[in-house]
Amino acid sequence: MNKRTSKSENELIQSDATPTCDNHLIHLDNFRLTQSQILPTGKAQQMAEIFGVLADPNRLRLLSGLANQELCVCDLAALMKMSESAVCHQLRLLKAMRLVSYRREGRNVYYSLADSHIINLYSSLAEHLDEV
Repeated sequence: MNKRTSKSENELIQSDATPTCDNHLIHLDNFRLTQSQILPTGKAQQMAEIFGVLADPNRLRLLSGLANQELCVCDLAALMKMSESAVCHQLRLLKAMRLVSYRREGRNVYYSLADSHIINLYSSLAEHLDEV
């Protein structure tokens, strides 16, 4: 089993046989149209790293708390029922991927989602899950 492939992914793969083409004919018009739209390897790697950071339930819960307003570390720790140190560790990873930003006000540090793209990504995924 591939280290990156989880047990549940393997179960999904094995439970449904993926249909394939019976004839192996490449449709050149479709190929040429789509070829320029395929992600370059470097950008795909960057996106995979971000999705990897988002693969943690605690980080997603932090994002959900920040989806509507900025919050200080103390508030986030109380909401998450985690220590401030643990919340800071998770926020550090989110900040390194430029998913959250922060500002200082006196002794408090307030975090928010970095920009509207992150809010849209979070909202779109949450909405998708509500539809299922």
